[in-house]
Amino acid sequence: MNKKKLFRWVKVAILVYCTIGIALYYSQEWLLFHPKPMERKAAYTLAQPFTELNLNYDKETNLNVVEFKATDRPQDSLAKGVVLYFHDNTGNIATHASRATDFTSKGYEVWMLDYPGFGKSTGSHQEKDLYIYALVFYKLAHSRWKPAEIILQGTGMGAAIAAQLASVRDCQRLIMEEPAYSLTAAWRKYLFLYPLGTLLHYHFPIYQYLPAVTAPVTMLHGDSRLRSLLKPGDEFIP
Repeated sequence: MNKKKLFRWVKVAILVYCTIGIALYYSQEWLLFHPKPMERKAAYTLAQPFTELNLNYDKETNLNVVEFKATDRPQDSLAKGVVLYFHDNTGNIATHASRATDFTSKGYEVWMLDYPGFGKSTGSHQEKDLYIYALVFYKLAHSRWKPAEIILQGTGMGAAIAAQLASVRDCQRLIMEEPAYSLTAAWRKYLFLYPLGTLLHYHFPIYQYLPAVTAPVTMLHGDSRLRSLLKPGDEFIP
């Protein structure tokens, strides 16, 4: 191959590289989030007893919450505690509502929060904002429950949000389902040529949060690299 052809191929490679990088930078929210919005006045049709409420964080931000009632407890008695459930990057509360029975059938209430853009929630869903909203959610639960009665559970992206919250607030247990070491690490498998630390707006670095979690941890599936960060007594279920 002569120098002229080589130079041409190098230009093509650079153009392709830059095009993919620019597309990734501007489309990452579309790639990452797959919400199912709902009208604010729409009614939930859910199989379990529930209470709906809205947390007005600011003028632009409304956080929609559904509280599923404990079904397996003596009449007029209090629930054993509450599970704050952080769902993954798809759907909305109605999509994940069936998960509540895992705990409501055991005497716990389950509260689910929709992130902005999901369901009836509105506002910004930048990573730092998601952590702030999770803390507001926790404070709401803490007004009724002691930390030893609060379980934090998250799936996928929600596992990172739950882990960050557990790293700054006490709880009975942190349950993570299918957690990634970090979003950056997960995407690096396919985009290893790119400076993802700079390109990505979202990182969800569970590996940074987990060492600061003092509560017992149960990890279901997920990145095996996180196993080395678990404490004695924590559970890893592959």
